[in-house]
Amino acid sequence: MREPNFRLYFLSRLINGAGSTMGGIALAFAVLEVSRSPTALGIVLAAHSIPEVAFLLAGGVIADRFGRKRVIQLCNVTAGITQLAIAAVVVSGTAELWQLVVLSALNGVVAAISFPALAGIMPQLVPPEQLQPANVLMSMQRGVVSVLGPTVGGILVVATGPGWAVAVDGVTYLLAAATLVLVRIPPPPPKAERTSMVADLRQGWRYFTGTTWLWVVVLAFGVLNALHSGAIQTLGPVLATVGDLGASGWGLALSAEAAGLLCFTVVMLRVRLERPLLWGMIGCALFGVPMLALGLTAHLAPIMVIFFVAGAGAELFGLAWNLAVQEHVPEDMLSRVYSYDALGSFVAIPIGQLAAGPAALVLGTQHTILVAGAVYVVICLAVLGSRSVRDLQRTGPVAPAA
Repeated sequence: MREPNFRLYFLSRLINGAGSTMGGIALAFAVLEVSRSPTALGIVLAAHSIPEVAFLLAGGVIADRFGRKRVIQLCNVTAGITQLAIAAVVVSGTAELWQLVVLSALNGVVAAISFPALAGIMPQLVPPEQLQPANVLMSMQRGVVSVLGPTVGGILVVATGPGWAVAVDGVTYLLAAATLVLVRIPPPPPKAERTSMVADLRQGWRYFTGTTWLWVVVLAFGVLNALHSGAIQTLGPVLATVGDLGASGWGLALSAEAAGLLCFTVVMLRVRLERPLLWGMIGCALFGVPMLALGLTAHLAPIMVIFFVAGAGAELFGLAWNLAVQEHVPEDMLSRVYSYDALGSFVAIPIGQLAAGPAALVLGTQHTILVAGAVYVVICLAVLGSRSVRDLQRTGPVAPAA
């Protein structure tokens, strides 16, 4: 936090995250207000994730070429306007499914362009020996707002309707963009030889496919994210709506997950994470356990406990992955590698979202979530069969003691 650029970036993401944690749950229930069909919710979620996948590679090249700060600011402004448009039609009571689909698709394009810039900016904000504490502090910040955001969002949905939470999300995007004005990051140095976007993509692809631990983990996450998005993001709110949890109970479960993430960040501020991907994949397996819980019980108390443990696992994997990529990938192609990472990880998400509804009609909502959870955990453990994953070591220097 002694680094001025990091402080401002931290504040920007804090503002943005406070709105987004409410905006996600609010959008799900906004769609269910228009149509109670799980298939309809899957269509809206897929409308966001399909363009998010389609434009990811372009986002990586744009961030590496034009500067990550500039890209993040422009995307924040655009996303804010899009979210405010969604809020307007929902609050006014005129929302139709096609409007939510179109606006979600536009937001998906913005998310695709901004993701590689957000993922790759950290080494420009702090010195190498501060990468672990900086990443942990960002996770802690996300955890703090995520503890309160889903619960507040759920209460706001019940009290006033889902549109107001989406409106708050839109405003925070604009405030976050304004905060980044004061961040001072040098623009990317001019290249000795001018290359095309296609050539830049090929260079990133050669590095990605030539690095075993990268493509093994990303390939696994192509399936894992499809399972999670179908079971938790699509069928989770449906199960809560028709079951005993309700919108407020679902918000409490998501807040418990965020609390687990937050508590584990305190541990990781003090413990240097060696062999990051070994422990990261173990944490990822824990993140799949809530699907097993939802498939076996509808009682809020045990579900909250298991979501708490899953949050700790999510923090463990997220930190491990960021450290592995930020320490091992050259800075000048970091956003491109993150874009290939995201493309491989996100490409099957629309399939999971679209397939969840029909699968629930055949197997039942609870049984579908249970099967997805079992497959999820098995895949996480199978990834550790790759020596390049389980044996990857840290390369960065140790941060000085406080």
